[in-house]
Amino acid sequence: MIGIIDVGGGMRGIYTAGVYDYLLDHKVRVDYCLGVSAGAANLVSYLSGQRGRNHRYYTNYANRPEYMSLGNYLKKGSYFDVDYIYSTLSDSHGEDPIDYAAFAADPTPYVVVATDAETGLPRYFTRADVHPDDFDVVKASCSLPIACRPYVIDGVPYFDGGMSDPVPYRRAMDDGCDRVVVLLTRPKDFRRPPLSHPQAARLALRHYPRALEALLRRHLVYNQALDELAELEKQGRALVLAPADIDGISTLRRNAMAMERLYGYGYQDGAKLERFLSAN
Repeated sequence: MIGIIDVGGGMRGIYTAGVYDYLLDHKVRVDYCLGVSAGAANLVSYLSGQRGRNHRYYTNYANRPEYMSLGNYLKKGSYFDVDYIYSTLSDSHGEDPIDYAAFAADPTPYVVVATDAETGLPRYFTRADVHPDDFDVVKASCSLPIACRPYVIDGVPYFDGGMSDPVPYRRAMDDGCDRVVVLLTRPKDFRRPPLSHPQAARLALRHYPRALEALLRRHLVYNQALDELAELEKQGRALVLAPADIDGISTLRRNAMAMERLYGYGYQDGAKLERFLSAN
């Protein structure tokens, strides 16, 4: 079984939007999908067969203040308004709805990782946790620490899945994958440094000390996973795809021309993924 692991990355996620549009254009399917943060959202459009939908979100809707803005943060405590993105826009009566029937009909296992704010541990949601007009698990996985307040599901607050399991390839293998494709949104040789503003994190997460611990350790977990994947690539058991250059695009920073280039890099790299899938 071959699985895709999409690690997300905010606005850099337009890179994997290009990968998925290539896969949809060439009718390429995988056996398993696991998403973190924006990666979890991008995978929904792939599994529902909605070519171009992810691209529209990054290049059109993301420019709206309702999507992300300082105003959102001041009014609601979250820079990203996940309810606007994944409900107002995406619900069945929204401006650009998810084709839930197509998503539900696709048999591919779909897993989303979020971080339990109280324990600091990853929580892996599955298709069973997704319902019509209810993608709360994606909202939870996309709730960036510091920039967003935690998203509550069944009384449990959650933050971005990348805090606790930023490159969750081991989970995919535990679920039965013998080969994995990992989609990064930073260059492949990037290694995450320690958190640059730990004091801000300590203030923002003062009520969630275990989540803070996970955030402060994230760079170690991320870097170790990439080192392990490099060994798996040598064995032919993994393919790591990443843009050669992100042109200054960050989790929250937008630049129209740079984002189109990043999308193009992803579309081109979709062919590498297709060749990996077809290899023995």
